[in-house]
Amino acid sequence: MSGDLVPEQPAIRLSDADREAVAQRLHRAVGEGRLTLDEFEERVARVHAARTVAEVEPYVADLPGGPVSPPALEHTELRTTASSLKRRGRWVVPRRLSVTARAGSVKLDFTEAVLPHHIVEIDLNVTAGSTVLVLPPGATADVDSVEMIAGSAKAKVPPSSPVGSGHHFVVSGSQRAGSLVVRYQRRFWRWRW
Repeated sequence: MSGDLVPEQPAIRLSDADREAVAQRLHRAVGEGRLTLDEFEERVARVHAARTVAEVEPYVADLPGGPVSPPALEHTELRTTASSLKRRGRWVVPRRLSVTARAGSVKLDFTEAVLPHHIVEIDLNVTAGSTVLVLPPGATADVDSVEMIAGSAKAKVPPSSPVGSGHHFVVSGSQRAGSLVVRYQRRFWRWRW
């Protein structure tokens, strides 16, 4: 099975804390005059009856704050052998991401990803393949802790920025017999890659 597929996010079930966070958002909206009391009561009742993140989206779609984000995992491990591994589009990025690849390429595109954490740690264990990390605009990356063996590393983004000004990626681990490139999204006319 190729790592190239980007599956749709599975229906993520809401916890009681998730429901309460959405209810608080609705409470703020009624306090600001964005919802009537009747709208508030109806929406809160439906939020408490909802089972998944997708079911509560319609009740906050017309309010400031954007969509309800699925809860982020603390750690996720991605693995591939003799195939490519890609993530792009809207995907939830954990605080720590471990990537293991043998004889295959890795491309992680964070430009449309949900990044709930200010700092994202990526631990690489890549052999005989290339790694490309595409960061969102304004993000920074520290690649000084990556052990390069028979390969090259190019960071085309700043290593740091003032605290709180954007997401920061800390890349560590090892890249053997291949290249590591950290960059922003490239654009030409209508194309982006």
